[in-house]
Amino acid sequence: MKRSFTMFIILIVCLLFTAGCWNRRELNELAITLAIGLDKTSDDQYLLTAQVVNPGEVAGDRGAGSSPVIIYSAKGKTVSEAIRKMTEESPRRIYPSHLRILVIGESLAKEGIGKPLDLFSREWDMRSDFYIVVAKGMNAKDILKVPTTLEKIPANKLFNALSVSTKVWSGTSAITLDELIMDMVSDGKQPVLTGIQADIKGDEETSLSKQNVEMIDPPARLSFQELAVFDKDKLVGWLNEKQGQTYTVITSKENGTVVNVSCPNGGKFVYEVTSSNTEMKGKIKNGKPEIDLNVHVEGNIGEVECPIDLAKTESIDQLEEMYEKTSKKVFKKAIKQVQEEYKMDIFGFGEAIHRADPQAWKKLKKDWAKHFENVPVNIRVQGEIRSIGTVDNPFQEKLK
Repeated sequence: MKRSFTMFIILIVCLLFTAGCWNRRELNELAITLAIGLDKTSDDQYLLTAQVVNPGEVAGDRGAGSSPVIIYSAKGKTVSEAIRKMTEESPRRIYPSHLRILVIGESLAKEGIGKPLDLFSREWDMRSDFYIVVAKGMNAKDILKVPTTLEKIPANKLFNALSVSTKVWSGTSAITLDELIMDMVSDGKQPVLTGIQADIKGDEETSLSKQNVEMIDPPARLSFQELAVFDKDKLVGWLNEKQGQTYTVITSKENGTVVNVSCPNGGKFVYEVTSSNTEMKGKIKNGKPEIDLNVHVEGNIGEVECPIDLAKTESIDQLEEMYEKTSKKVFKKAIKQVQEEYKMDIFGFGEAIHRADPQAWKKLKKDWAKHFENVPVNIRVQGEIRSIGTVDNPFQEKLK
C-alpha cells in the first residue's frame, strides 16, 4: 500500500513538470503566410512582402466581401529583421510554415540569392516543399499584389498553376528549395528556375483591386514565362521556349507536353508526350569529356492535319521517325546555344563526367565552364506512339 502511494506521488510530481505545451502557438496569434516575395531596395536592404490569409474571408460562406489575402511589407538589412519588423504593421506574427511559393525579384536574383535563402533553409518550422520562381523584369512585390481568378488565394493559384503546367507543358519546371540548393552547391550542374510575369492592361488601380477577379477578361494576369539560368546563385540570363523544353527533357523532368511535327507529305501532326526519360552517360574520349544522351519518349497522336493512312503500321513507324528527327534537331540546337551563349552547365553534364571518371573530373572541374562550352554531345531519340486516338484517319479527308 505504501509502495503504491509512493508511486502515485511520483506520478503527480512528474505530471506537474510535463503539463502544458511550452511552445504552443495559437491560430489567432499567427498570420498564416502562403507566399513571400523578396526584393532588394536602392539602399541595399531586403524588401520582404508577405501574402497573408484573411481567415474571415476563406472560412466557408461567412466572408464579408473583403480581400481573401492581405499584403504586408517591411525592409531590413537581413530577411530575419524584415520578417520581425512586419509586426509594426501586422497585428499577428508572420507564420510561413505553410508557404506555397517564394517569388524573387529579378534585380535581387542578379545580385545573388544565396544569402537571403539561408533563413528559409535554416528555419526549423518551415517546410522546404514550396516552389521558387523569379519575377521576370519586375519586383516580387508587384507579383504578389495581383488578385487571381478561380483560386481565392493567389499563392494557391500560383502553386497549383505551376504544378499543372509542369505536368502538361515542358516549358516550365517546378523547383523546390532543396532542389535549388542542391544545384547551387553542385560542381557539375547549375540551377534553373521558372520565371513569372504580371501582364497588367488598362487602369492599374482596377487591375490590382478585387474588381480584377469580377471580370470575364481580367485586365491583370499572372503567367509563368521562360526559365532563368543561374551561375551558382546569380541570375545570368533566360532560356527561350525551345531551350527550356530541352532542359526539362535532358534532366528527365518532362512529365508531358505536345510537339508539332511536320508530316512526310506536307501538313503536320501533334505528338502528345505521356512519359519521358533521358539516360545520360559521361565519358573521357582521347583525354576529353564527351556526353551520350539516350532519350526515350512514349506518347500518343494528339492531332492530325496531314494526309496519312494511320491504319497502316508503316505510317506509324514513319511518324515516329519524323518525331525523332525533329526532336533531335531541336535538342542539338538548344544545347549548342546554351553552351555558346551562357556557358552554364544546367544539364548536369559535369555530374555525368564525375560519375564516369572521378579522377578525370578532379582535373576538369576547376575550369568546367570552359570545357562545357566545347563538350561533344551525342543524342539518340527513341519515340514510340502508343495510341492514335478514337479514330484512324482524319475526317478532313472526306471533306475534299
